[in-house]
Amino acid sequence: MFLTEKQLAVLTFIKDFIADKGVSPTLDEMSQYFGVSKITVYEHVNALEKKGAIRKTPNMARSITLVEDDPAPVSARLPVKGRIAAGAAIETIEDTEEFALEDLAPLDAGVYMLRVEGESMIDAHICPGDLVVVEPADTALDGEIVVAVLDDKDTGNKKATLKRIYREKGRVRLQPANAAMDPIYVRNVEIQGRVIGVVRHGV
Repeated sequence: MFLTEKQLAVLTFIKDFIADKGVSPTLDEMSQYFGVSKITVYEHVNALEKKGAIRKTPNMARSITLVEDDPAPVSARLPVKGRIAAGAAIETIEDTEEFALEDLAPLDAGVYMLRVEGESMIDAHICPGDLVVVEPADTALDGEIVVAVLDDKDTGNKKATLKRIYREKGRVRLQPANAAMDPIYVRNVEIQGRVIGVVRHGV
């Protein structure tokens, strides 16, 4: 199942809320937790229902239930091209496998997936073992999560990492989404793609 970053965050909250309290959260509780309007939460919940992640009974509070994922059609597949660090940059390794999906970004646009290692993006709800959906791109807006490729001066090889990108005066900041980790500062960076979705490991 393909979920956007925000949809995954809402689904994770619902799952944790049910596990903790035995009932599903209300729209009010979700909007307060995420600091957004009830309309925004309602849209995310509707999207999760359409994608088969949850079921809900109309006009009833606390009526959300989780749904087990159905296998995606065999014909809907994207290549998993290897692994990407969400901690210190690691040497890029091609190790292609396939991942079947129900609904995802255009399959003819070169979109691919990377399996995440490390915990530097956990506050963006990207955890070890998750698959990030990457749209090939050589540019990105400040704040977007990108696949950034860096030069390793020690080995001369290329290393890749998953970070939010910010351009500052005379440098680029690659910011982890983990308060315990420091950003990476570089003068230049090669962008290979932008993250457009996350597939949660074990969901």
